[in-house]
Amino acid sequence: MAKTVAFGAMHVCTAFGVSYALSGSVSVAGAVTVVEPVVNMVAHYFFDRAWTRRFGEAPAQGAVAPQP
Repeated sequence: MAKTVAFGAMHVCTAFGVSYALSGSVSVAGAVTVVEPVVNMVAHYFFDRAWTRRFGEAPAQGAVAPQP
């Protein structure tokens, strides 16, 4: 769990740093830092739906796939 939290913090800092470097504006960088994860979550939801429609559900962990 600690690694996940640390990675999340690193992602937020990276997003802010890159946004600030590109825009030169703290307010723009802050907005991008907040909006980007929300947009990413929505995009991921639709990506998962399309993936499942195309390839089906993934087998449960530890499950053995049936042999043809």
